[in-house]
Amino acid sequence: MKKRLVVLTGAGMSAESGIQTFRGAGGLWNGVDVMEVASPEGWAANPAMVLEFYNERRKNALDVKPNGGHLVLAELEKDFDVQIITQNVDNLHERAGSTNVMHLHGELFKMRSTADESLVYEMDGWELNIGDTCEKGSQLRPNIVWFGESVPLIHDAFQLAQTADIFVVIGTSLAVYPAASIIHYVHQNVPKFIIDPEIPDVSQISNLEAIEKGAVEGTLELKRKLLVD
Repeated sequence: MKKRLVVLTGAGMSAESGIQTFRGAGGLWNGVDVMEVASPEGWAANPAMVLEFYNERRKNALDVKPNGGHLVLAELEKDFDVQIITQNVDNLHERAGSTNVMHLHGELFKMRSTADESLVYEMDGWELNIGDTCEKGSQLRPNIVWFGESVPLIHDAFQLAQTADIFVVIGTSLAVYPAASIIHYVHQNVPKFIIDPEIPDVSQISNLEAIEKGAVEGTLELKRKLLVD
C-alpha cells in the first residue's frame, strides 16, 4: 500500500510558471487595491471591474505551462498516494497530471451563480462578463473564495492532513489563515518538509526539514529524499 503524501501548495508553486501573484506589487492591480476586486464588498460596488480582473488572470493562466515542480508532484503518484491541497486557483497541478487536487480558495476556470452557490459551471474560454447568467437568471461570478468569505473546504483539508504519512509545504509563507493552520493537524511523528527560498519561522513544528529552494529545485530534492528513504 502506498504511503500517503499530502502536499500544501501556495503562490510560490505557480510563480515559477509565470503566474502573476495575487497581490502584485504593493497589493495593487492597475492602481486598484486588491480588496476592491477580491471581496464581496468590491463585487457589490463594481462587478464589471471584478470580472475584468479575473478575465486578465485567466488570460495569463492560459499563457503559462506547469513547471518542473508541478510535474514532479504528478510523477510522485507512481510511488505515493499524492493528495494536493492548494491555495492556488489556477489549474496547473491538473494540467501537469496530478489527479487529487483540492482547491481551498476556488478555481479560476469555474464560475458560479450569485443566487445559488451550489450552481457551479466549468468555463469555456477566459471571459466572464456582465449579463452572463446561470440557469436561474442570476449573474455569474468567479468561483473564488474572496477575502471575508468562509473557506468551505477547510475542514476537509484538516481531515486530509490527519491522514498524511508524509506532509510537504511548497511555496507558501504559512501566514494566510485558515490554510496556514493545516500543518498543525498533521501528526507529530509524521515527517514534514517545507520548500521555499525564504523559510518562515517553523521552529514550533516537530519533525520538519527545510529545503531552502524554489519550487522546481526544491521538489526535485524532495523526490530524491523520498525515493532514497
